[in-house]
Amino acid sequence: MITPGKKLGTNFKLTVVADGTAREVAFQDLLTRRTIVSVYMKNNTGSCDKQNDALAAHAAEIAKAGYNLVAISRDTPGSHLKYAAKKKIGFPLVSDPKDLFAQAADSIVEKSMYGKRYFGPARAAFVLDTDGTVLAVAEKVDTADHAAQLKALIAGLK
Repeated sequence: MITPGKKLGTNFKLTVVADGTAREVAFQDLLTRRTIVSVYMKNNTGSCDKQNDALAAHAAEIAKAGYNLVAISRDTPGSHLKYAAKKKIGFPLVSDPKDLFAQAADSIVEKSMYGKRYFGPARAAFVLDTDGTVLAVAEKVDTADHAAQLKALIAGLK
């Protein structure tokens, strides 16, 4: 996994869902100020819903602290549109079915489900500077209190 101080490659395109629309953007264009990128597995699943609910409840505080907030999963843009409306999510949801962000963050890990092994993105959070430099990493997301975890992480950066 990429570590603080390293620079993440940002020259790839993803589909971003925000304000009820989906559009393809270069990842680097999301970094208009320090940005928190929270990686989750799938819309409409228990722990991922808790993770995103915590972010949605504290998104205004995170923005006031000077950070953009972005959540990334493999879900389709259509799924993200429905999910954002259902959960009243005001921050961008990013569709990354090819795990481009996880590859850039060196955060593809081996997983196991029902005895099958496969590789996928780690459920982690990254604090990035505008040039893609990693400022901090939460390698294991606390799904129940993710916002508090992130606020503590960014408090240490000031």
